[in-house]
Amino acid sequence: MGTDDKIRNAAQGVEGDIKAAAGRATGDERLEAEGKKDQIVSDLKQAGEKVKDAFRRD
Repeated sequence: MGTDDKIRNAAQGVEGDIKAAAGRATGDERLEAEGKKDQIVSDLKQAGEKVKDAFRRD
């Protein structure tokens, strides 16, 4: 884990941003919701990585 996971999590967040924007632009509520879900999952994973990092430093 570590840097690779952080990069994958950030990429998932960006992908979610793109999906949500595309869904809004096309009126596709399902795609917009999927993008928002991806953003939330990415945020949760990043928060978990930060917690792991905090415990590793001590």
